Amino acid sequence: MRIGIHTTGAWFQGPHFLHSSHLRFKLQSSVSYSKVIPCLQDECKDFLPWLRRKSGTEISSILSIGSSVYGRSLFASEFIQAGDCILKVPFNVQITPDNVLPEINSFLGKDIGNTARLSIVILVEKKMGQDSEWAPYINSLPRVGEMHSTIFWTKDDLEMVKKSAVYQETINQQAQIEKEYLSVRPALDHFPEFFEDITLKDFMHAHAIVGSRAWGSSKGLSLVPFADFLNHDGVSEALLLSDEDKQTSEVIADRDYAPGEEVLIRYGKFPNATLLMDFGFTLPYNIYDQVQICVSVPQVRSAKGKGRGIPQSLRACARILSATSIQELKELVTEAAQNDGRLARRPLKNRSREIEAHKLLLLQVFNLIQEYGASIESLGPTYASSVGVLALRRKMALDLLTGELRVLRSASSWLKNYCATLSGGNNHA
Repeated sequence: MRIGIHTTGAWFQGPHFLHSSHLRFKLQSSVSYSKVIPCLQDECKDFLPWLRRKSGTEISSILSIGSSVYGRSLFASEFIQAGDCILKVPFNVQITPDNVLPEINSFLGKDIGNTARLSIVILVEKKMGQDSEWAPYINSLPRVGEMHSTIFWTKDDLEMVKKSAVYQETINQQAQIEKEYLSVRPALDHFPEFFEDITLKDFMHAHAIVGSRAWGSSKGLSLVPFADFLNHDGVSEALLLSDEDKQTSEVIADRDYAPGEEVLIRYGKFPNATLLMDFGFTLPYNIYDQVQICVSVPQVRSAKGKGRGIPQSLRACARILSATSIQELKELVTEAAQNDGRLARRPLKNRSREIEAHKLLLLQVFNLIQEYGASIESLGPTYASSVGVLALRRKMALDLLTGELRVLRSASSWLKNYCATLSGGNNHA
């Protein structure tokens, strides 16, 4: 749960006591593993031999490229045991911001970030076509119509998730990418042979590819061919790890796989909001889901449950907002100075005021639950037979909103339990 105070249309993070924190309730997760169909296209069959030749070493002898409901995937071509190293991709066949052509790099300012630089590399290599040394990899990357990150959603599509913070964050992300495009455009104009026909849409596509496929590395970011065919499982313990001494990136299997079974890794402990915005997919039941709560403050005050709990920073915020006088605020400041310096972190000494503060939060959560329920209902029933881009995005919107609603209901349960405990006479910290 990210927290903030919303007053007169602006977001603020308060001093010291309002740190970005997340409310995550542990949810049981059942993951279904899809059967992968071997890819029969020549580009699939030729990809791994090409990468092996380019790197001069074996990449993987136990994984093959296939197609699943998630798109291009990797599956076990023989039995895999937990602890097996399933792939090794040397650094010399990874694409990094250092791959920007020197003549182009000389026109790029130091303020141009790694994502924009790597996007430029993709645009150049794509323009070179089959003459590119990376052609097999560039040809394997998803096209615009195959990507479902929210920056590609239409205005009508985005309306489906308007209740979620994803809506505004997507608009902000689109604006940021456009800003980066305008920053690099003067440099690109020096090389019409590569960029004459490049538009904001093309740059956004390349930017999204980097955002969804690149890993952090000693070079800033790295595209790791073949490894980025691995799909995400939120409960997997397998990760892509880089070894600077061996100059390779590798994946160690976290469980056994039978031949023909899709092999998965974990991209990170991401909620559906992140998965949808950055990767273009959601999970039906994501144990890392979180929700952003906006506490409305109509005016500045004058001088006159159950689950895993609510973040202390949000509870502190509620205690401050429920203060009815300057004297109460001064008492909170004094108490903070006598302890760890963080404002309103301890339960209020006046039990009634403590209950009132948490009922303020409970009211906000209750209102959000009602609003989320209405948004979900407006999406209508889902049908397994539904196909097409709109049906897919509608399903992802439903996963996002349903997951955030689960978090809100768990928060409501905790708050009710806390207030009831205090009302019963027990001191509950």
